[in-house]
Amino acid sequence: MDMLTGEAIAGARLADWRKLAQGLHARYVVADFAAGIRFLAAVGEAGDAVGHHPTVSMGRGHVDLKLVSDDAVYRDDEGTEHVVQWVTQQDVDLARRITEIAADHDLTADPASVSVIELGLDTASSSTIAPVWAALLTGSPESQGHGSPSDEIRDATGRIPNLWFGGADEHESPRQRFHVEVYVAPEVAEQRVAAALAAGGTVVDDSEAPSLVVVADQEGNRGVVCVAAPAALTD
Repeated sequence: MDMLTGEAIAGARLADWRKLAQGLHARYVVADFAAGIRFLAAVGEAGDAVGHHPTVSMGRGHVDLKLVSDDAVYRDDEGTEHVVQWVTQQDVDLARRITEIAADHDLTADPASVSVIELGLDTASSSTIAPVWAALLTGSPESQGHGSPSDEIRDATGRIPNLWFGGADEHESPRQRFHVEVYVAPEVAEQRVAAALAAGGTVVDDSEAPSLVVVADQEGNRGVVCVAAPAALTD
């Protein structure tokens, strides 16, 4: 299936879900472990019916779900097709079905609490250094470029955060090259930045706000608060 644009995802009006990084994310509040298992059993049946399933994790009082397609089709400016990890129509359709299941189970969504961490490494030679990071982080060379037309490192099992490479000019060390990317729901981005500032941080670059806000700590180490296209629109 073709990958969906941010506008198409937003137009789907998935109130329980937020588009963060490559996928759709939702959190549902559950009373106890048994309630979470009953919910996930129903979600599993819905996934079996369409041959597509979310990635699931469950903690104390909540169930987290991620929907993404491993075979989404991306076409570059030259028209060349790439198979990537991204949201497709099957993810949107299953998200709607899961929302219905959650309502049947009297579960409440907590979309403002979803978050994704990715690592960024600025480099002028990603193709040279990526194999080292693929081996170090995942032990598999296949993680280089997995689900991406770039050299990005993505562990197929989801054990570690993705590592992507940003462009940079050649430069002498020392200079910070790593930074943390924090994807949050749109409604909490401003609050997250404000909390970092209250703790002593400073805004280094907000020229692309609210999509990207670069924040530095007292020693100059940088992190980026990221907001992807919203998965739901409000009237």
